[in-house]
Amino acid sequence: MPFSSTGASEPLPAGFVYAQELLPQLCVDLVYCKSGNFIGEPITGYEAERLILTRAATLALGEVQTELAHFGLALKVFDGYRPQRAVDRFIAWTHEAGDLRMKDLYYPRVDKERLFPDGYLLARSAHSRGSTVDLTLIDAHGAAELDMGTRFDFFDPSSWPQSQEVNAAQRAHRLLLREVMHRHGFVGVAEEWWHFTLRDEPFVDGYFDFVVR
Repeated sequence: MPFSSTGASEPLPAGFVYAQELLPQLCVDLVYCKSGNFIGEPITGYEAERLILTRAATLALGEVQTELAHFGLALKVFDGYRPQRAVDRFIAWTHEAGDLRMKDLYYPRVDKERLFPDGYLLARSAHSRGSTVDLTLIDAHGAAELDMGTRFDFFDPSSWPQSQEVNAAQRAHRLLLREVMHRHGFVGVAEEWWHFTLRDEPFVDGYFDFVVR
């Protein structure tokens, strides 16, 4: 189904918001609405390029944006709330052995059937709780992404925040992102420089499956 970036807001579960309505200056590029992601096609459950998050996570992102603005930087968000049906699509895709169209771009050193067993993807994603974001830093004026050494969703040890496979400047950019996110209540992970979850997320055990539209 073609996605839309505009339209009237549909009611969301209590505690969730359309993040761009609270943060209209936030740069959003929801990759799973499009064909340039690691599967190579729009993902089930994403019918509009509209970032949905819990209100708590959205307000915390606003604090991050405010701090970054002092340095001429801003955030660019690739994913927020993720329906469980999208995760289920990821699982099904790993069993489609012949579909390797995006391997060179996203997982050149990993067999796709190992993406879940090796922890690159999870059958129960924190994204489905609504307070997890995938993002990077951009120049607030030209919107160019800072060089992080790998692309978003690059399933490889070189994407680990502390990887020595990237240069010092790239590690410094990763550290800057991590430090500012931590200061405003988000926690990162050891395997992905782009992934952060609100420390005091409101739905610790809740996994949602409403469609992004």
